Amino acid sequence: MASHIGRRKFLATLAGGAAAAWPLAARAQQPAMPVVGFLGAPSAAPYERYVAAVHQGLKELGYIEHQNVATEYRWADGQYDRLPALAADLVSRRVAVIVPIGGAPAVVAAKAATSTIPIVFNLGADPIQLGLVTNLNRPGGNITGVAMMTQEIEAKRLELLHELAPASTSIAILLNPANAQAESQERQAQAAARLLGRQLLVLKAGTEREIKNAFTALARERAGALLVGADTFFLSQATLFAVLTARYSIPTIYTSKSYVDAGGLMSYGSSLLDAYRQIGVYVGRVLKGEKPADLPIVQPTKFELAINLKTARALDIAIPPTLLARADEVIE
Repeated sequence: MASHIGRRKFLATLAGGAAAAWPLAARAQQPAMPVVGFLGAPSAAPYERYVAAVHQGLKELGYIEHQNVATEYRWADGQYDRLPALAADLVSRRVAVIVPIGGAPAVVAAKAATSTIPIVFNLGADPIQLGLVTNLNRPGGNITGVAMMTQEIEAKRLELLHELAPASTSIAILLNPANAQAESQERQAQAAARLLGRQLLVLKAGTEREIKNAFTALARERAGALLVGADTFFLSQATLFAVLTARYSIPTIYTSKSYVDAGGLMSYGSSLLDAYRQIGVYVGRVLKGEKPADLPIVQPTKFELAINLKTARALDIAIPPTLLARADEVIE
């Protein structure tokens, strides 16, 4: 009798041990949580809300950070020459998707680092001209995303600036020479300036000090207005631009409403927040198994004009009623 009891205890213990081990075995067989690698050309702080917009898009597809998707962040802090090494680091960690933040410099570095890991970008330039894809509807390869075509509307920005300051015979454009699309932006702006019969002063800056020096040159050359080119580093310096344009009393137009929110005078462009949300949606679709090659590159269909009237009053600039009537948002 005692031997039967001992055997039952042994079998119960064995069964209990197997039951306890089962969840561990089941967990071991579950696929690893996918990792999304963010490759940022700028510093992290100014882009927090855009990263949050990516996560909003991911959430729409059922992916929530720390629950069923992980993230790795690499930021170049505006030093574009660091991007290749940061991209290589993300590739070595075998992330599931790379999300370049901050336009052409980050996108080009990511593309150069891998031809297999999916890349979902937000880009101001034409991705075909940059050699990233051959077709917008069927990108092919491992890359897709949102092409905001910001450089394509430099002509429109110059027209708006001319309408704001019609007496200005010379208009300046500020470009970052480290940006892969700077030359294309300059060509677009030169062509637009010729059509308007205005002289274009080209200024270049890639650091905070160089931005300040550019404003000194702008004042010395007596340019009557300023167009700030599309660039990630510039966007991270939106507050500095607001301070300098106030100091030098220079009417300025920007590529993004973020500048106007920070105290800039006027912007014309598509919504960055919506673009980054769309990136999150595309990343979610890739994580679910779709191929970047089959996801058409998204292009904006609506461009918004934003004007900061508080800044206009501080600069003693009268905004023409025609401009105010066309504005999508006016900050009082």
